[in-house]
Amino acid sequence: MPDAIRIAVIDDHPMFREGALQIFAATDDIRVVAEGATAAEAVRVAEELRPDVMLLDLGLPGGGLEAVAIIAGTFPSVRAVMLTASDSEFDVAAALAVGARGYILKGSSGAEVVETVRAIFNGESYVTPSFALRLPVQMGMHCDAARKCASDLTGREEVVLSLVSLGMTNQEIANRLQLTERSVKHHMTTIMRKSKVRNRVEAMLMFRRGGRLARGSSSAKS
Repeated sequence: MPDAIRIAVIDDHPMFREGALQIFAATDDIRVVAEGATAAEAVRVAEELRPDVMLLDLGLPGGGLEAVAIIAGTFPSVRAVMLTASDSEFDVAAALAVGARGYILKGSSGAEVVETVRAIFNGESYVTPSFALRLPVQMGMHCDAARKCASDLTGREEVVLSLVSLGMTNQEIANRLQLTERSVKHHMTTIMRKSKVRNRVEAMLMFRRGGRLARGSSSAKS
């Protein structure tokens, strides 16, 4: 199948991963070229094999969001798609913000997953319909300009910034990422230094407006 869509499946639940592999094995135009169970393996597969599409679980050891941020920023030809059980709209928005091309729930049918992979390969973006009307409009489907504006942010810092852009407090971010509030504050200090913004508000506006800093915004301490 020289023209088959090359995909990788990264999930830390063996039974689910095997089920996904069986679904794709039944197609004529999709070929699984790799599988894995951690964020580190996802990044390694992206670097070594450059699959067309990569399916990742949000809860991967090492961080699914962090893996997507690294892959989207370093290997843009690899289209990362979240295939996860989380139905949190914050998780959806955060995934799209760091570069995911799509977000599919694990309760989706095999046919829906296959069609989504095909659509993503053809340059489209996809979010499970139940989320489409609930996502904040300002997030958009991509944040490429914001990533270019702060291209030296780590994957973890991009995730923190995406959650800040959703209006989450440091404590809420700490709870979501299983960090201490002090660690989140440290990340914000580093983000502001790297992004050359003066405060949390400017960092949020930079992200929401695609990297264009809003001048004259009010000051706010991180």
